Amino acid sequence: MATHQLILILDFGSQFTQLIARRVREHGAYCEVHPFGLSLAEIRRRDPVGLILSGGPQSVYDPGAPRVDPALFDLGIPVLGICYGMQMMAHLLGGRVEPAGRREYGRAEVEVLGESVLFAGLGPRETVWMSHGDHVTGAPAGFAISARTENADIVGLEWAARGLFGIQFHPEVSHTVSGAALLGNFLVRACGVRGDWGMASYLSEAVEEIRARIGGDRVLCGISGGVDSAVTAALVKRAVGEQLSAVFVDTGLLRKGERAQVEASLTQGLGIPVIVVDAGAEFLAALAGVVDPEQKRKIVGRLFIEVFEREAAKLQGVRYLAQGTLYPDVIESTSVNGLSVVIKTHHNVGGLPERLGFELVEPLRWLFKDEVRQLGRELGLPPAFLGRHPFPGPGLAVRIPGEVTPERVALLQQADAIFIEELREAGWYDRVSQAFVVLLPVRSVGVMGDHRTYEEVAALRAIETHDFMTADWSALPYELLGRVANRIVNEVRGINRVVYDVTSKPPATIEWE
Repeated sequence: MATHQLILILDFGSQFTQLIARRVREHGAYCEVHPFGLSLAEIRRRDPVGLILSGGPQSVYDPGAPRVDPALFDLGIPVLGICYGMQMMAHLLGGRVEPAGRREYGRAEVEVLGESVLFAGLGPRETVWMSHGDHVTGAPAGFAISARTENADIVGLEWAARGLFGIQFHPEVSHTVSGAALLGNFLVRACGVRGDWGMASYLSEAVEEIRARIGGDRVLCGISGGVDSAVTAALVKRAVGEQLSAVFVDTGLLRKGERAQVEASLTQGLGIPVIVVDAGAEFLAALAGVVDPEQKRKIVGRLFIEVFEREAAKLQGVRYLAQGTLYPDVIESTSVNGLSVVIKTHHNVGGLPERLGFELVEPLRWLFKDEVRQLGRELGLPPAFLGRHPFPGPGLAVRIPGEVTPERVALLQQADAIFIEELREAGWYDRVSQAFVVLLPVRSVGVMGDHRTYEEVAALRAIETHDFMTADWSALPYELLGRVANRIVNEVRGINRVVYDVTSKPPATIEWE
């Protein structure tokens, strides 16, 4: 995406860093996240029009606290420091940072002070989201104080002539009411962003890059049944045509009826010939007795690779493997800079065993989930297909806490199909971002007729989100939940209790494992 203006985000370990990237892109600016230690030479080479320093969990006074080279602030590139980023900027430029007498976590009201680039067009008081223990108690020379709260005299700093800005709160989270407008002021007023980046331009550039890299070689694309892998296949097909071979692995861990649906969607809807591999018995045998979620993911990932290896051996000239890895997958699987916490691994993140001889092609690696759907529309994928809820790569294995058995998979498939059917009937399927059932590793006592039962428990999960980095639980109508629970208990023999998950992300993840 080198032809577009670039915003660089330097990551200091905040779990919100990728939300900053998502919000920047909403303003039509291409951005990338890099470790805080990115060298000045590399920053100059990339020629960004703006820099954003993320928040982070540490104090500027901690031994070995992450920091940038102070010369960064003399590059002539506008800089926005957020939370820890602001504290570090103030500390390095001669200001004073101290532990707060009263820590601030959650919503706060800030008072805007005087003329400001960042707060231009905003109200005199704004609701924001705080998450900090230290605060700036003395502004560096040259900086004006642009905002304060009842608990802190300095929550906004700027030196407009040098293009240096700092805010103590998080504009990237939805709880900061005018966060998008504030980021827009930085991007447009300070950095001069044109706002000309989007999925149409991403598509044309990605096609050129794929063609240039692959040349005349063949590509094998793994199809999981979800939107991400289908968009990947469609994008690679647009770039190299008949050089693409697609392999769809039926792991035995798919949703009810999914195999037939995926085959029809890809072959008839997209014109992509698909090799279908029935490997369900193999996956379920490998998962027998395994209860650790990370181990499940690794087993599924390993078997995926082995299946691809077998299928690739039947094809001539395959050099590349295309995967639908997304930006959130990368974020949650790896610590970008050694500071961010690894949430979970993803089977399609982290490269391939060298013995396979494949080179990895990941054209969606820098995209968020909603951007992938936008790209799918640009590629002409059917709206009904793009509107399907996301499905994890390891499939139902991570929706069955505890041991995965053929019997438990069958129970979950039936219960999940009922939930989705009722959501569609009630007009709620497209109103939620993702919905599914989890089969819990507990049994409960129940009464059916005159008989005592001791059977499994199903948990319903439905969430609403724009980017899948954060999510709120969906307030489904009680009547709908009641119908779903009644049908599951009556139609799925082996489940006698249904509960509803009302936890948001964070603190929970969307999937249970």
